[in-house]
Amino acid sequence: MPGSAQKHDVFQAIADPTRRDVLKLLANEEMPISKITSYFSMSRTAVVKHLHVLSEAKLVIGQKVGREKVYRLQPEPLTEIKQWLSFYEQFWDNKLSMLKHLVEEDNEDQRQDR
Repeated sequence: MPGSAQKHDVFQAIADPTRRDVLKLLANEEMPISKITSYFSMSRTAVVKHLHVLSEAKLVIGQKVGREKVYRLQPEPLTEIKQWLSFYEQFWDNKLSMLKHLVEEDNEDQRQDR
């Protein structure tokens, strides 16, 4: 939309491994930008850009505390991803059931060979 800020969706936001790592960091505690930056071998500006994408997707929220901004995780938007993935669980569950069956069958064959 012309004249409006670009909104990032949750899927775009977590597509980048660095942003996923930032979310993991913030899952345990809120952190100022300086502390978040210390975990990465990139510039503060690059980290701020990642935080901006996460903020646009509503995955993190930043609050000014003194001279620095402190970020915390907003996990609610991740439910969109969980819902999307839940459809595919049927395939994983099916594969795990097949694997279980094969292992049990193999164990049974080994017992009979003794």
